[in-house]
Amino acid sequence: MDGRTVTKAEQEQKKKPFREILVQYSRLSLPFCIFLSRNVTTVMYQYGLSTEITPEIMSETEKTQPADSNAFRYEIARKIIHLSSLSIAIIYCHITRELALLLLIPLFAGFFLVDLMKNSIEPIAEWYHRTFDGMLREHEREKKRIHFNGATYITLSALLLVLLFPKIIAVTAFALVAVSDTIAALVGKKFGRHKIGDKSIEGSLAFLASALLIIAVVPNLHPAAGVLMAVTATLTEAVSPKVNGFKIDDNLTIPLVSAAAGYLLYLVVLPGEIELLFFCP
Repeated sequence: MDGRTVTKAEQEQKKKPFREILVQYSRLSLPFCIFLSRNVTTVMYQYGLSTEITPEIMSETEKTQPADSNAFRYEIARKIIHLSSLSIAIIYCHITRELALLLLIPLFAGFFLVDLMKNSIEPIAEWYHRTFDGMLREHEREKKRIHFNGATYITLSALLLVLLFPKIIAVTAFALVAVSDTIAALVGKKFGRHKIGDKSIEGSLAFLASALLIIAVVPNLHPAAGVLMAVTATLTEAVSPKVNGFKIDDNLTIPLVSAAAGYLLYLVVLPGEIELLFFCP
């Protein structure tokens, strides 16, 4: 067998696992997308997430439920969607940086374009708010100033993480915002009693605990860098930084600040281990 034949065979062998991942992912995602497209309106009506919902559709229980109960239910629905973004980090572990960018750039562009049209074209703005207001936070429903929704920020953060940081750092940082931010929001909403600004100590402790669990299972991540990323992400989520009175979305700040802190530790203290960050075992 000559060298050229061996090289071609090796290339085909390398492509095979990725092809299998795509096939399996397609088999799982296609039925889900079909189901979601057919049933999203019904689900929003059932959970009171559409402003088009009418009293006839609501049950007597839903009509009499306290506002706090409904708010927590809406938060659960939002965070289920938010948690699903963890699939970005999982998929990135199994594909190249180039392919990840090829997928993320149009994904971010799509969300960004919808946001631009929603902010500038009245018919689209009316449809958008009529359909999705129940899923949006108060500042995202504001119509008097230009703003972007969480999906735009989360895809932008994923894109920047892939562009700027090694794979393991990017995967860890994105897992923190997808999982820990979800847990912190639900715990804070349900059990938060001791407030820190618009956050709670209970929610921040839940964020830190889940973040430490995440960094414990991420491969090739040095414990010191992982702990630093977990603590930095927790503090960033609790502080909610603002610029000129404008609150920077935590879907952007949590992953980018924690990733920068972790990578800086590698550059200064652990330069010999940086090469381990560029692939998932």
